[in-house]
Amino acid sequence: MIIRTASFIKSSLSPGDYPSPAKPEFAFIGRSNVGKSSLINMLTGVPGLAKTSGQPGKTRTINHFSIDDKWYIADLPGYGYAKVPVRMRVEWTALVRKYILERPNLVSLFVLIDSRHKPQASDLEFMEFLGVSQVPFARVFTKSDKLNETALQRNIAAYDDAMLGMWESLPETFITSATKRRGRNDILSYIEDSINKFSPAG
Repeated sequence: MIIRTASFIKSSLSPGDYPSPAKPEFAFIGRSNVGKSSLINMLTGVPGLAKTSGQPGKTRTINHFSIDDKWYIADLPGYGYAKVPVRMRVEWTALVRKYILERPNLVSLFVLIDSRHKPQASDLEFMEFLGVSQVPFARVFTKSDKLNETALQRNIAAYDDAMLGMWESLPETFITSATKRRGRNDILSYIEDSINKFSPAG
């Protein structure tokens, strides 16, 4: 897949603000500061398209981007331990859950996982929620350039072991590095294949 144009559409605080669901949509989510914006910028090839920040919890709305006027990327608020008021975290959680469960054109959710760390309870619990809710998703291990290949594979294997305790099979998995552009072609090929199978809602 070759991306020719990518542009920010809007930020939304409620479902009524979302773009029309006539086009396929792929959403990105993960723990705070996992590298969502950097990954989106790397995939689209547009530096600064999604705003990056070293401050956890920077994304506080659902941000939509139009790709080649054919499909959407949705950047979702991160989960985890962002230093924001509890009330705000509760509002984000409600917004994200409603989006995930009710957005009719959501083709797949990319769950970003920091490859530098051992399995995190919040990641495992969130993926379990997706599985129970039958929401299609893929795992994306980010920041692979920050550790050697042996440590990387060890951490991924630890996630595999933790998930296979309750899962019959593992979801599609990608290894990425925004700085090295690792995983870009694999994810874009997955998106292209998924778009070809997409049928508009309604």
